Amino acid sequence: MWFSSMPLSSPRATEKEVPLCPVDRWPRRRRNQLCIAILVIGLLNFLLYTLTYAILGGDAHNGYRRVTVGPDGSQVITYVVRGHHVRSLRGLETEVSRGAWIYSYVHSITVPLTSGAMIISMLILARPHIMATMRDGWVGGQTFVVAFGTVVVLVTIAVTVMFIAHFVAQLQGGAS
Repeated sequence: MWFSSMPLSSPRATEKEVPLCPVDRWPRRRRNQLCIAILVIGLLNFLLYTLTYAILGGDAHNGYRRVTVGPDGSQVITYVVRGHHVRSLRGLETEVSRGAWIYSYVHSITVPLTSGAMIISMLILARPHIMATMRDGWVGGQTFVVAFGTVVVLVTIAVTVMFIAHFVAQLQGGAS
């Protein structure tokens, strides 16, 4: 559905209408291909995260960075990933290298981002159906799509900011 960004009676109006919604500015085929590519990338990211979690025995977001004093009085920094397991409420803790810990933490930060992008992509793909089936309801289809998309974006940003803040605090030696 195309909407004009300015009234046709406006002196600046042209014959070609400009859609108000940025999603409608690309041809449908190209937009759908992009959404499907985002879904595939998000699924691959989640699969890679799951494999990394299994190999390391957890992730850095659930783990911590521990600073202790060595026998010679020097500081020893240990990086620990923690996984959730049925047999132990605390979970399995595994010491890993600094590089593996940072990689694990950064990868943990990407999961909410790609999950949010996947939800938005699915919403864009389903938008014509949602708008067609929610015409006579309490909330219109376009209103639902915009509201739901806004909530997804805000929650994704909030979770990502929290993960990044915790990561920075851990790197600076803060408590977990």
